[in-house]
Amino acid sequence: MEENLIGPANMIPKVGSTRTHCLPATDIFISQQPTWRLQQQVSCWKRMIGISKGSSKALCFVIDTSNSMRDNIEAVKTVTSKIIKSDSGTDMQPSSYILVTFSDPEFKLEEKTSNSKVFQKAMDSLNITGGGDKPEMSLSGLQLALTNAPFNSEIFLFTDAPAKDKNLKSTVTALIERTQTVVNFMITESSLSNRRRRRDGQNSIGAEDIQLYRDLAQASGGLVIEVTKAELSKAASIITQSTRGSEVTFLQASRNPGKSDTFTFTADETVKTLRVYITGQSVTFTITDPKGATQKSTDSSGPLIKISESVGNFIFVQLLTQVGEWKIQMESTNPYTLKVIGQSYIDFLLEFVEPSGIFSGFDALDTRPRAGHNGTLMVSLSGSDDATITDVALVESSGSKEVKIVLEPQEGGRYFVHFDQIPRQEFDVRVTGKLAGSSNVFRRQSPISFKASNLTITANSSSIIVPGTPFSFPFSVTNSGDETTLTIRVTNNRLFPSTYPSTLPVEKGKSSTGTVTLSAPLNTPSGTDVVLTIEVATPGATDVNYIVLRFSIVNSVTDFTAPVCKRLSKKSECSGKCDSKWEVSVRVTDGADGTGIERISVSRGTGTLKTSQEAGNENITLVSYSASCCSPELQLLVVDRVGNVNNCLISGNEFSTRLAQSSFLCLSLVAVGLHLLMELGFR
Repeated sequence: MEENLIGPANMIPKVGSTRTHCLPATDIFISQQPTWRLQQQVSCWKRMIGISKGSSKALCFVIDTSNSMRDNIEAVKTVTSKIIKSDSGTDMQPSSYILVTFSDPEFKLEEKTSNSKVFQKAMDSLNITGGGDKPEMSLSGLQLALTNAPFNSEIFLFTDAPAKDKNLKSTVTALIERTQTVVNFMITESSLSNRRRRRDGQNSIGAEDIQLYRDLAQASGGLVIEVTKAELSKAASIITQSTRGSEVTFLQASRNPGKSDTFTFTADETVKTLRVYITGQSVTFTITDPKGATQKSTDSSGPLIKISESVGNFIFVQLLTQVGEWKIQMESTNPYTLKVIGQSYIDFLLEFVEPSGIFSGFDALDTRPRAGHNGTLMVSLSGSDDATITDVALVESSGSKEVKIVLEPQEGGRYFVHFDQIPRQEFDVRVTGKLAGSSNVFRRQSPISFKASNLTITANSSSIIVPGTPFSFPFSVTNSGDETTLTIRVTNNRLFPSTYPSTLPVEKGKSSTGTVTLSAPLNTPSGTDVVLTIEVATPGATDVNYIVLRFSIVNSVTDFTAPVCKRLSKKSECSGKCDSKWEVSVRVTDGADGTGIERISVSRGTGTLKTSQEAGNENITLVSYSASCCSPELQLLVVDRVGNVNNCLISGNEFSTRLAQSSFLCLSLVAVGLHLLMELGFR
């Protein structure tokens, strides 16, 4: 049976995928999934069936720690502390906490934990570092967060600087789409949020730089909130509420350039709260409830709005919840975004798929779907066994054009959705359905936007990489557009060196192939995961596609030789008195083909041990030791990176080694011995 089969009764993602849906736990699924994904599935299923408390979302902060962010970081610490204290032990508690920092040139995963106290300690320990010039490594930090955050997470990035690594924009976009993660940008010192500084000639984020953040936010269904440093704490407190509880998206839209437009969304009886998020300058609106009552944004009080706050370019409105169809009339000539979210237990997961040709099943797409062609979407309804989906539509993000579908119900709340033509423009997915025993409908929208492409990428590769051994795999690009020469770019989250063709010519309707070679350093620990992205683009990047692959590092054990100790010098002043000292220098090596020294410690002796690597050779460690003459023996415990052990003993004028091979090697020798005995016995 094919590993990637998705049929009516099961849905199994590809090994290279980054998805972590709560999928059916069939025997096939469990037996064929890597350990890291199975652990995520178990946790996900526990939350769905109520074994564990808490929100299914992670609380993920990506924070600029350059010098100018000192006040901002204190505000973020305050907000984080409030969230942790109020949500700990409740159904609002995030499933995990992730903290990534960046400046220039550094970016780092500071903490990833499910323990709120550990995360709070990491937040409290943040230090200001780096940031000599204004641009910072914000996209590198975001890339690191996306490769560590669970599927369907929400990330909050805090900075007052433009991105220095703009070249990562397409990589970050690919990771956003593959992980279906929402990214919100909290920006201070932008040209809009701080006009006074701009007049004084001080640095701010310019229009072109802020547009980069807006593009990424729109692709993810997030927001770009531009505030002053004094307003940051208030804005962050409002926006981080979206990680709390079972948040779903009812409506999401943007208009650039801005124009007058009317939007509708539906609230059903499962909805507990309704919150409206708007970003833009000089935006007004009128809200109409299901009964026809209206309230304008300029009204200080009214029957529909419970809370209304404005901070920087950000407007927050909490509505008095009513069941039925709502309307929002937006008025502005400036660009704006509109998002309506709320709490409800009914939501959906989605995945674009294609026929596999095996057992009438489907393969999940690891790339963007083909633009202008028919396609299939798999939608899984979550939160209710009795609810049903009646319609699914692809809605253009910047307009109102919709694509009609054919709905094919499957077992277990899953549906295949067939489209005649996938939009060429950016689009969202909207799901409409019915609740059992109710005449009302529910309507949900995908939190992120999707794009199609005339380019299709496939890659066949093992999911295992051996450190120190070049790892090569082929990829293929099929072009349904005009003949062109594509630009190829390959990145990975570990910054391992790689080689690949920089360009690839491809004819219309034809395919071209290339090869990627990735080299993981010899000292890379087993279990390290590598997220690799292949991007292909037409001239001018008018059409871009990608494939995201995930690999695991596994060290093959070929080193069965223990490290070697060699005495370089020995000096003794001992004359029977304890106030005298003796010293020794030792050279420890794991050999030219060894894996390297993991640790050196004193197993016998009370003196002082110092170690250092020999210049230019990481496999050689220099040891110096000094002790009282009343502690005349030294025994060094030397362990290499695969567990081979050597006990080096120095006593008086003698020097010897007592070899203790790794437990792995001992077990191997025992197994070989038993095998020989059995062979002799049979003969």
